[in-house]
Amino acid sequence: MRKFIKSWIPQCLWILRSPCRLFHGCSRLLTSQIISYYDAINQCKKERPEYFNFASDVLDEWSRLEKDGKQPANPAFWWVNDEGEEVKWSFEELGFLSRKAANVLSEVCGLQRGDRVKVVLPRVPEWWLLNIACMRTGIVFIPGTSQLTAKDILYRLQASKAKCIITNDTLAPAVESVMRECQFLKSKLIVAKGSRDGWLNLKELLAVTSADHKCVKTKSHDPMLIYFTSGSTGFPKMVVHSHSSYGIGFATSGRYWMNLTPSDIMWNTSDTGWVKSAWSSVFAPWICGSCVFVHNMPQFKPALIAETLSRYPITVFCTAPTAYRMLVQHDLSRKKTPTSSGTDKPRYLQW
Repeated sequence: MRKFIKSWIPQCLWILRSPCRLFHGCSRLLTSQIISYYDAINQCKKERPEYFNFASDVLDEWSRLEKDGKQPANPAFWWVNDEGEEVKWSFEELGFLSRKAANVLSEVCGLQRGDRVKVVLPRVPEWWLLNIACMRTGIVFIPGTSQLTAKDILYRLQASKAKCIITNDTLAPAVESVMRECQFLKSKLIVAKGSRDGWLNLKELLAVTSADHKCVKTKSHDPMLIYFTSGSTGFPKMVVHSHSSYGIGFATSGRYWMNLTPSDIMWNTSDTGWVKSAWSSVFAPWICGSCVFVHNMPQFKPALIAETLSRYPITVFCTAPTAYRMLVQHDLSRKKTPTSSGTDKPRYLQW
């Protein structure tokens, strides 16, 4: 046991020090004007703008730079799963598809600015599109973990007065079992390959909906996200986040803690229902122009994590301390990162 502890501690210390570790011998882009501008706001060197929308002011700006050839070759979004499927979107493609999703929410579902939508999905690409689509329409996005029961879903729908719920075929039966008690719910969207009675199919709608959409003009203090607390004491409580609190606020952590640049590929393993997913799978990487990498894993498997790190050129990896312990216990000696020739290593962060 002592031998194991002695061999494990140095590796843990390396991980804990890792936020300060930088690439050596790696060509990285200089900090962009986008990051610098929002970082200056966080440092109170500039006034917070009266109007701000992450989709139009940040993502669409990266798309413009991408068209001008000022972005690296990395995609904006890179998704893989255990079945060998792969999705890669540039910032331009992300904008195109999210505008389609915005039209689905506003035109097909009839949702208006300020309405709330409950989204309970695993790590599927549509979760990211819906995030951005809600920003573009001014609809308030309410994420939820796939571990929610029918009772949990009912409570959150009633408390939030959500007018729409979006989930997959696994959780659809749970939603249907509480529908009669959700008087505010007007529409249901399902993310699935097949159809289901009483549900609108998001994949099918995205294929036929127009991408012609004009982003609403949201104020910095307008509500953008609602997360429910874990409910450790009493019932879970709603916590509202504004367009600027997350959309601008995470420029600082993205730049200084994660040390992100447009050259980076960021992989955060957090479940989509937890706030960490917003921090490190949406706002911090994208405000820095980094690529968001996602591996849709039903459960954490150290061997699969190690294999993914060795197969894809991930430069920043973020996961929980418990997961790091499992990785340390797993034999990683034969794994090599594809980003280097032997000296460069990815940066490891923990939450």
